[in-house]
Amino acid sequence: MTFTVSEPKKESLRIPRKVEHLWSQKYPQKHAHYSLEQFFRFDNQTGAIADWNECRNILVTEDFIIGLIEGLEEEVGSASTYVMYQIGKEWGYRDAKFFQQWFEKEYKYDKKLYEINLIYVLEAWWWPFTSQGWGNWDVDLSEQKNGFMFVNIFDSAVARTLGDVGKPVCHIYAGLMAGFFSSLVKKELDCIEIQCYSMGETYCKFLLGKKDRIDAATFWQNEGATARDIEKRLHNGEYLG
Repeated sequence: MTFTVSEPKKESLRIPRKVEHLWSQKYPQKHAHYSLEQFFRFDNQTGAIADWNECRNILVTEDFIIGLIEGLEEEVGSASTYVMYQIGKEWGYRDAKFFQQWFEKEYKYDKKLYEINLIYVLEAWWWPFTSQGWGNWDVDLSEQKNGFMFVNIFDSAVARTLGDVGKPVCHIYAGLMAGFFSSLVKKELDCIEIQCYSMGETYCKFLLGKKDRIDAATFWQNEGATARDIEKRLHNGEYLG
């Protein structure tokens, strides 16, 4: 779990104003910093953990994830899925701004972000999430021109923790992708998980796109459609009227 650096409101707070990554300062041009030892800096004296982009990180157990989800369910019932989605979406909006800052700082391209190869940009965005334990991913942009795309998440932290419960559980991931991609393309997008490890599948699959596509997929899913059924209908151009 990652937090961007912010100034404390009161001097009495003991949270450091800025957590620096000494390795990134020593090797600013090094981009292949994928290992645990290189991406994170563990400060044993203060207990702070900084990543390559100088953000504070915290380590949480599976009990934290279970407690968060069960706590929300106890407080707001079935609306907990919507709350988790909105949490993820706000996270995505904020992370998109932060990503653009560190991407430009690290790679120093003369081009604007939207002028760079999209797959390259997306891989740069997600690999820190993989290092932080959120899982690997795969993006399918083949239907982008038709207003939707698919994202596969392997080893989701949420689904792995909850196990086989027979329903999609990665609502924070769906929100994260909706918020990030909406900010990236400057258009409002929605996202829904149509396949989940917690449903007995081997990986999680998300549908990201325009509202009418997501509304259609949500309706079909509620009617019992599988991920493959939804994909087939979308490929055939079926949407809700």
